Amino acid sequence: MPRPNLGNSGGLHHSLDLAFQAGLMDINTPVRICIPICKRRLDALKLAIRQSSVEADAIELRLDCLEPSELDRLIESGELAARIGPPRILTLRPVEQGGRRDLDYASRYEFWRRRFQSTGQYFMDMELDMIEGLISATDPSVSSIDWTRIIASHHDFKGLPIDLERIYGRLIRSPARILKLAVQAGDVTDCIPVFGLLDRARAENREMIAIAMGAAGVATRILGPSRGAFLTYGAIDSDRATAPDQISATDLKHLYRIHKINRETQILGLTGLPVGHSISPHIQNAAFAAAEFDGVYIPFEVRDVASFIKRMIHPRTREIDWNLRGLSVTAPHKAAVMDYLDWIDDAAKEIGAVNTIVVEAEVLRGYNTDGAAFIDTLVQKTGELRDARCAIIGAGGAASAALWGLSRNQARVTIFARDVEKARVLAERFGVEWVALSSASFEGFDVVINATTLGTVGKLEGETPAHAAQLRGARLAYDLVYNPQETQFLLEARDAGIEVFGGLPMLLAQAAWQFRLWTGLDAPGKEMENAAIEALTGDHDPLNCPKTHEQNAARVN
Repeated sequence: MPRPNLGNSGGLHHSLDLAFQAGLMDINTPVRICIPICKRRLDALKLAIRQSSVEADAIELRLDCLEPSELDRLIESGELAARIGPPRILTLRPVEQGGRRDLDYASRYEFWRRRFQSTGQYFMDMELDMIEGLISATDPSVSSIDWTRIIASHHDFKGLPIDLERIYGRLIRSPARILKLAVQAGDVTDCIPVFGLLDRARAENREMIAIAMGAAGVATRILGPSRGAFLTYGAIDSDRATAPDQISATDLKHLYRIHKINRETQILGLTGLPVGHSISPHIQNAAFAAAEFDGVYIPFEVRDVASFIKRMIHPRTREIDWNLRGLSVTAPHKAAVMDYLDWIDDAAKEIGAVNTIVVEAEVLRGYNTDGAAFIDTLVQKTGELRDARCAIIGAGGAASAALWGLSRNQARVTIFARDVEKARVLAERFGVEWVALSSASFEGFDVVINATTLGTVGKLEGETPAHAAQLRGARLAYDLVYNPQETQFLLEARDAGIEVFGGLPMLLAQAAWQFRLWTGLDAPGKEMENAAIEALTGDHDPLNCPKTHEQNAARVN
């Protein structure tokens, strides 16, 4: 079976012309978002199609999600093809490729065989084994396939396959116009070979979709189109707390401004584990938009920080060509990243943690904006801190930043921690007292600061480092956790009858410092605050989709 003729002159532009003629996209809009729809019932599928049409450039109908009787009804209705709205991609996934039904090769072949003469009405996403079977088939109906409407796909849900090059070689030999490869990312560095495949396909004048699935692969979804991906996939709705790796189509368009990203766009992001709960992308991307700064801020879920810095960040060693400007750093990497930087400011050295990296030429510079942000917001809340009795709960990076700021303001500090050895080391470094948290009483303290992650949205939500009985008699409880805004620690403090102060002002203050370090511009504070509040309290389902058990159904893309 011959490969499609993509032209020997004109290269990718000719290939885009084919896509334009096929009706999948506007030739002047190279960024395309496809919304996959996975529904059991036909009425729910039709509703989702109407809702998705608001944001989608294409819609993928996951036919394997439909109950068999419902699929028969859909076929009989003749509604597989789009009469109005975005073009449709048909998909019938077997279980081993992420599908919802146990479909053998024969049943899939028969389904597609009946569609061959209708390929001018929609696109068909077929697994690589099906494509290879069709190439060698003697069935005369195969000759009617319009290969410019076929996507040849392969998915690996176990991880990054060691034979990635061999799989790509099988795809490239396919006559399908569009090639697709999706792998499960175990760490952010698994994005490197995925971006590499996009570069290779572009050089070979082949259209490709390449995705690293999972939270660690989010960057491939956001940056893929700017690096030549034929399209990217966005979920119909958003549920960041339970599925942070599933970006909604609305967020791709309006949070990450994916249609404005190109190869010159400056890349910034949040480095940590996990990062799905963070609202920093909302804050910084809103700031970039308000300042008309050509940048995008992306969450990077990093397990191996040394490999991440070496292979993706440092200009002298990185294996990816991108316009990287800087990073925010959060737990658990604030101390570890210091070993891989070329220069660190004095505040970060004294605190023992870096929360901001700036890339300047071939140099990585480290800063800590937490300490200054913490003390600025606390002084605004309480006034003079000299001789104030302050209790810090925790002995990690956030506790160190708070201790640095309080010491510079001559407050009297006591550290409380479950890990008494860490508490002792930190206390001795700053010359303050420490007490085991198990025997803590905060009566008589002016400020009690939660510098732990207890209470953070997710697995730790609902936990607290101190209860009302322990907090009674203190004056102010300050929780550095900002999401949720009303933590269990603050609820306990209210029960104890003391004043409370949440972590959002500190988050915004340190984010403003970071923005200035990266851009050299004044931070648009009001826009950053509005974005943060909207992210924490707003409706995260802008398409108004009904939330059902199908919301988190298996999504291949």
